[in-house]
Order: sequence, then structure tokens, then C-alpha cells
Amino acid sequence: MAERFAVLPCNGLDKSVGPLAREIALAVVEVCQGELVCPVLLNNLPAHYAAALELPLIVIDGCGTRCATKLATEHAIKVTRKLQVAEALKLLGEEAGESLAPDEQRLALCRLLAERLLSAPEEGAALDSEAAFAQPVEYATVTHDKFVFRIPTQGYLFNENHCWARMAGNRARVGISDYMQQQLGDLTFCELPQMGVEVGQFDAVGSVESVKAVSDIISPVSGRVMAVNPAVAETPELINEDPYIRGWVAELELQDLEAERELLLDGFAYLEFVRRKAADYRP
Repeated sequence: MAERFAVLPCNGLDKSVGPLAREIALAVVEVCQGELVCPVLLNNLPAHYAAALELPLIVIDGCGTRCATKLATEHAIKVTRKLQVAEALKLLGEEAGESLAPDEQRLALCRLLAERLLSAPEEGAALDSEAAFAQPVEYATVTHDKFVFRIPTQGYLFNENHCWARMAGNRARVGISDYMQQQLGDLTFCELPQMGVEVGQFDAVGSVESVKAVSDIISPVSGRVMAVNPAVAETPELINEDPYIRGWVAELELQDLEAERELLLDGFAYLEFVRRKAADYRP
């Protein structure tokens, strides 16, 4: 049985993120059979929630004012996990919209965010991927004529389609290698996958287009798409500039990494693969 939580959403029902915060809270409560805490009643009659607040507390803020977090702080209630809806939607490449009545697409997003929140190992971890993927990267290089191809030596797995996966816990970000982006040239378009879609190992998880060609991004690992990188959709050349860090395309919740690892190359093995390919490289 899932761990039970008390869930405190914001009260900003006059803003589009407010109803989303409430829908996420309801989804969390349904899954974990927890307790929904009304912010108005908590503020006016905190004793009403004395028993409920013995459970670990999840706070769901709608926007940057973080009124639910401030309310928990005022009542000296420890927050176990929290979510800021506007920030989470931005990470997913989505918007809250203007309607105060969430449509089916946004209700599906609410359920997805509730799942991520419940699977977080600690406060905010499932929704703040930047910290998990912020470790420094060391590179080796392959030089051929005037071309230099960088390959991370640790933390990345590659397939022979020149796509990579970088792991952090049970998540992996995927993208294309430096060799592939140089082969394609200046990128003009990047297609991102849909949120929540299941991707198999070696399935396409998006595509990139340049003046030379269109190429699928073949995922080295299987998993469910939990985040996409809207920056590369808006500015595809970011992949040319920084293919391994800022140029990631999608973030997956891993399904069977140990079994799939056997079909992949680590950084050093991919280095040798690129070294062989580089002899035939044509810009």
C-alpha cells in the first residue's frame, strides 16, 4: 500500500493554476488514501486537522506566491514534499491555459504530476530534475582532420544510432551525440514526444531536422516520457551548441535498464565506435 500523506493545495481558485493544484491534490489523495487539507479551514480552525497533520505533508502551490507553503510555515508544519504547479508545467513544456475549468489534457497532466510527486524520494526531487542532472561531465575526444567529436566518459550510455541516455536514479535524459549533430549540421527543427507516452528501447523519441536531413532520435532505453525540453523546440541550435547538457530532448522514467544495458555502449566503447566512423565522416 502507498504511504499516506496529508495534502495541502493552494487556494488560488481565481487563477488557472489554482484548480490544477486542487486536481493534483485530489489525485494524490485518491492514490495514497490520504487526507485533503483545506487551506481556509486550516487557517481558521487548525485544530480540525490535528489528526490529519500527523501524516507527512505534501504542499501544492499554484504559482510563485507559494501561499500554501507560507501557510504551512505559519503553522509550523513540516513539509515533506512540495510542488509548484507553474514551474512543473514549464518543465513539461506545457501551460496552465486561461480557463478555470481544466480540460481533459490538463486533467491528464494533473494525474501525471500526482504520480511523479508520490514517487519522489525526497522533497521536490521528482519535479526538479535539473539538480539530479547537474553533475559535471568529463569528455574524451576523437579528432579527424579538422573535426573534433566530444564523448562523455562517465554517466552516459549510447546506442549505435548516435543517441545517448544519461541516468539519474530511476530517470534518464536522452539526446543526440556531438558526432550526430555535427553530421547533421545546423539544426532547424526538433520534434518532442508527447508527455506520458511509453517508449521502447530503440524506438523514436523525437526527431531533428537540418538543412541536410531529418533524423529520428532513437532512445537507448525504454520508459515513460515524464518531461520534455521546450528549449530545444524553441531553439534547435541549442543541440548543436551543447548536445549533452542543455540540448537534452526528453526525460524518461526507466523500466528495465539492467536488461537493456547489455545492448548499449558506455562512453569509452562509443569513443572507439566514433573513431571507426570518423574515417568515413563527410560534413
